[in-house]
Amino acid sequence: MSPSAPLSPPSEFAPPFSATTRVTSLADVRQIEATPLSEALTVRSTYEIFRNSAHTFGDKTALGFLRTADPAEEPVRWSYSQLLARIHQTANALHTLGIGPTDAVAVMLPGCLEYHLALWGGEAAGIVQPLNPLLTDDKLASLLNASRAKVLIAWGDDAESGVWSKAEHLRATVPTLTHVLRVAPLDERQPPALPKGVLDFAATIAAQPDSHLVSGRDIGPEDIAAYFHTGGTTGAPKLARHSHRAQVFTAWACVQMQAMGPQDVVINGYPLFHVAGTLPGSLAAFSCGVETIIPTTGLYRNRAVLQNFWRLVEKYRVTTLSAVPTVLAALAQVPLAGADISSVRYCRTGAAILPPELAARFEREFGLHVHESLGMTEMAGISTITPLGVNGLPGCVGFRLPHTQMRIVELDADGGASGRDVAPGEPGMVLFKSPNVFSGFLDAADTAKAFTPDGWLITGDIGYLDRDERLNLSGRAKDLIIRSGHNIDPKTIEDAIGAHPAVQLAAAVGAPDAYAGELPVVFATLRPGAQASEAELLAFTAERVDEAPAKPKHVYLIEQMPVTNVGKIYKPELRAQAAGHTARELIAALCQALPPDQRPRVASTEASGVAVHLPPGAPAALAERLQAALAPLPVKTRVIVGA
Repeated sequence: MSPSAPLSPPSEFAPPFSATTRVTSLADVRQIEATPLSEALTVRSTYEIFRNSAHTFGDKTALGFLRTADPAEEPVRWSYSQLLARIHQTANALHTLGIGPTDAVAVMLPGCLEYHLALWGGEAAGIVQPLNPLLTDDKLASLLNASRAKVLIAWGDDAESGVWSKAEHLRATVPTLTHVLRVAPLDERQPPALPKGVLDFAATIAAQPDSHLVSGRDIGPEDIAAYFHTGGTTGAPKLARHSHRAQVFTAWACVQMQAMGPQDVVINGYPLFHVAGTLPGSLAAFSCGVETIIPTTGLYRNRAVLQNFWRLVEKYRVTTLSAVPTVLAALAQVPLAGADISSVRYCRTGAAILPPELAARFEREFGLHVHESLGMTEMAGISTITPLGVNGLPGCVGFRLPHTQMRIVELDADGGASGRDVAPGEPGMVLFKSPNVFSGFLDAADTAKAFTPDGWLITGDIGYLDRDERLNLSGRAKDLIIRSGHNIDPKTIEDAIGAHPAVQLAAAVGAPDAYAGELPVVFATLRPGAQASEAELLAFTAERVDEAPAKPKHVYLIEQMPVTNVGKIYKPELRAQAAGHTARELIAALCQALPPDQRPRVASTEASGVAVHLPPGAPAALAERLQAALAPLPVKTRVIVGA
């Protein structure tokens, strides 16, 4: 049979995903569950999603790419039919380069149309491995060596995070790489000469058929679709395996819970190496005919995108706004200036703590209630969703998905998950069983730690169910520091400062920050007789921490490290201390002119949060000013006069 002839594609098209029930309660979720999942969801792979959507939506716009953030400039648009054709070409090119169902294709790109070809063409041919280009060269190499990636698809210059230089380094340090496909920046005038083993992405896929998969691959639901790197609960680099079933279920469940459809337009400014951008943000949209706008190569990191955001919403009649809290905080600083945003019907966030003050400001300034969700790499990007029309308090992340199970159990003596369920309303460790639970890590030892003995996924999150059976998060069992949705391993910081000869013990925690959610700080004790200043230790540590977001903002020297009764460092106490330091810095800037005996006193405890004590008779205006300064912090704060 000719390799250019279609071998065995799916013989029939299924309808695109659509919501069957408007979800406003758990009873509605149960109504969806009345139809067995085997009947409700027959799509077996992400590839089928694109076939079905192209068949139904054809010339409807699937993607629009903005060269700049200027609302007057017209985007580059691809229809659903064009997107599928180019996915075919990409998958076919990868097949001719030797990629089979168990081979990894690494992707290192900024925001661009080609990212979607690499993702979904990669999954149709083999296993796609999106990479964070902000990682160091050594960490990127370790991830590619772990996956034994054969092909790397990379951006062709260094303007975006130095990607091309990193790609050239990986060619030299990853022996399994056979080819690098260079994606040329849009409108590149003079492409450079390419060395052996490096191919032009556009020219390579253009030579391939665009109507079918030449491999004839029949993709099964349990076939691995992707490797996503995650710090997990320990911070060590791990590769989580997603099956096609898991990713397809995430798309279907998002459509059911959010009533998404072809009437919707969304700006997706998430990076696509993150599950939120790839699965709830992209695949769900493609599965039901949504138009997706890519806001320049810089995405939400492009300040011009944020400054023009409301005008872009007006131009494209955006219906769904989705961003992490740090982006929402930046948008809260951008006035509408007359922009018509009445098209927005749904605003959603996740990945980090939503400060109550920010939620209130969005409602006050823009008339938008921010709906929170819970997602994680180990559940293909989504675990719970607060649907449109369900308004929860900050920290409420909504209902479980249809056909999933959720438990909340007591913590054991080590802070892990026990087998004992808590009473309704009581906090505990959140566990899940779901069709979108990942297929484990590449390392079986890591997989064993992710589940209870009876097969429940351990999230590491502490939460409780309210009377409407919505999940409310109250904290994290894991010690990762989450800065703007970026997971920082505290051990990286602790190891760096621990290399200083004067340091005896060190512990890194997240200090509350109004913009980033958390900023890394580190507490240290000195060896007896040793001397070192906080400034000296900060500089020493910063030199030894590779990733810029993980460099600590402060070093605090303390006399004695708080420990548990078994000798473990007790980080909740350190987090309380860090919150106190943050509050003191904010208040000091506001109270410099006050006499010393009239200045506020700050106390911070694990149980009560931050309390600012003003002397009797302090002006009410001062108390109000201090409370307003503290309100954006994602911790409990109080201002008390006369106590």
